[in-house]
Order: sequence, then C-alpha cells, then structure tokens
Amino acid sequence: MLLNAMLCLLAVTAAEESAPTRQTGKVLGQGETAPTITLTAPAGGWTVDRMVLVAGNVSDPTINPITVSINGDRYLLKTVNGEFQRKFPVTAGKTSVIVQGSNRGGTGKAERTFYAQVPAVAVFLVLTSDTDGVYTDLHVYEPRPDAPDPATAGRDASTHVFWARTESPSGGRFYLNEQGGDFDSPGYGPYLYTHPSPPLGFYRVDVNYWPSGDKAHTVATLSVVLFGGTANEIRKRVRFPLVQPGETQTLAWIRIDRAQQAHVYLPTVEGKPTDTRMWPAWVTEFVRPRDQNDWGDSGDNGSQ
Repeated sequence: MLLNAMLCLLAVTAAEESAPTRQTGKVLGQGETAPTITLTAPAGGWTVDRMVLVAGNVSDPTINPITVSINGDRYLLKTVNGEFQRKFPVTAGKTSVIVQGSNRGGTGKAERTFYAQVPAVAVFLVLTSDTDGVYTDLHVYEPRPDAPDPATAGRDASTHVFWARTESPSGGRFYLNEQGGDFDSPGYGPYLYTHPSPPLGFYRVDVNYWPSGDKAHTVATLSVVLFGGTANEIRKRVRFPLVQPGETQTLAWIRIDRAQQAHVYLPTVEGKPTDTRMWPAWVTEFVRPRDQNDWGDSGDNGSQ
C-alpha cells in the first residue's frame, strides 16, 4: 500500500508539473530594479471633459499589465513597449488617479489629482476580467424610450448596445477595449458603457465569455455607478467566474425611476427580491430568450 501511495503521489506531481500555468491577475515584471512610472496624462487642475486620458510609461517594459485606480475603482491596463494609454469617463468633483506596476525589484507608483467640472453621469458601467487573451464582452439592454409604461419598459422590447452597436438612439454609449492601436483588444478590459440621460425602465447587463489557449476560466468584475457625483449616487460591484466558451451571464438588473431614483439587483450574488412592485416576476424569473451564443438582432432598433 505504501508503494501504491508513493506512485500516486509521483503521478500527481508529474501531472501538476506538466500542466500549463494559467495566466491570471497581477503579473510581475522581470526587472530586478524597482520601476519608475511617469504619468503624461491627466494633467492636474480642472477639466470639463467627460472622458479623461490616463497615459504614461513604465521604466520596465516587461511589466504588463499595470494597475490603474480611479477613485478606488481598480483596472488592469496593458502596456506596449512600456507605454500605456486609455480614456475613462469621470464623475463630477475630485478625481484621484493612481498607477502602479511591480517587478522583482519592487513597486513603482505615480499619482495625479484633478477636478472634473462635468454633468453627472447617470449610468456608468465598467466590465473587467483578471485574464489576458480572452474576451469578456459587455452587453447592455436598454429600455426603449417610446415604451408606453416605464414600469414594464425593457420587458417586451429593448435596445441592445454592445461591441457591434456602440451607440443607442437614446444616447447610450459603449466604449470598446481599444489599446495599442487595436480595434478591440482581448484581455483585461475595461469595457465601458455610459448614458447621460437614460430612459426610465429596466436595464439588463450581461457578460459573454470567449476564452482562448490555456485560459480555462476568468473572473469578471462589473462595477455599476448610477448618478455619480450626486446625492443619489449608487455604487455596486459583482465578481463572477466564467468557464464555458460562449457562456453568458446576467450580472445586473438596473431600474431607473423618475427624479434620479435608481435601484440595482445583482442576481448572481443576491437573493431573489420579494418586492414584486419593485422587481416584477419577468425580471426575477428571467430566462434567456434565445441561444446564448447568438448576438444577432431582429431589427434596426436592437430589440429581441
């Protein structure tokens, strides 16, 4: 029995050594000297731009990705030959940007603070993942503004906003993960969605997963900010593992009411709501109406 146990242990050890390591999360650079990070943007002071560029370089080009934190929200951002750049929506008021990168010698850090004099962003969604080389696509279904009843808007018809339709007639905007000159780079993201004046009703927020190579799974993180920079601000965050190619999950339902009132339901982490007046059964009992891999649309307005 002892011999059999030893043989089993050797077999398990050999399998672990031969199995490929899945790249995920924070990756250390190879340099032996702590890196220096230089921020070329944003500038300090004031801005009136809704989208602010975060750009710069890191002295160790093997550090990929670097970490960007904007008012506490954390993103992994790719570097290309040590350089990085990406535009992010900002909310009104003070914004703190912290960029960090680590290698074998230590961690480099750069900070910048500015004030944004911009209108409040009513809906701001950010989807990221912890793995390079995969697509974790963001899909948002808006209620149509011509719906007769806001209490059911989003149930019978909705506008699908995603990588192939980046703007909606009502003003929703989807931002591709464009880095290093690529149209839509696989990897950490972020995928962004904003709406300055959202129609009343229900919004469904989905993630669709397409892995590659040794990327067996990833962890998607969705951050939801509603009416940021106002007294009615709501912030929610959900993390969810994705495994199957083509897998689609609904990570959030959002309800926008009058007077800048909003509500969020996260079905993968929260219990089913009992208030059927707030969250009707067609939301809480939602079943995907078509094949999860089919993102085609039946009409120009994106209804499904």
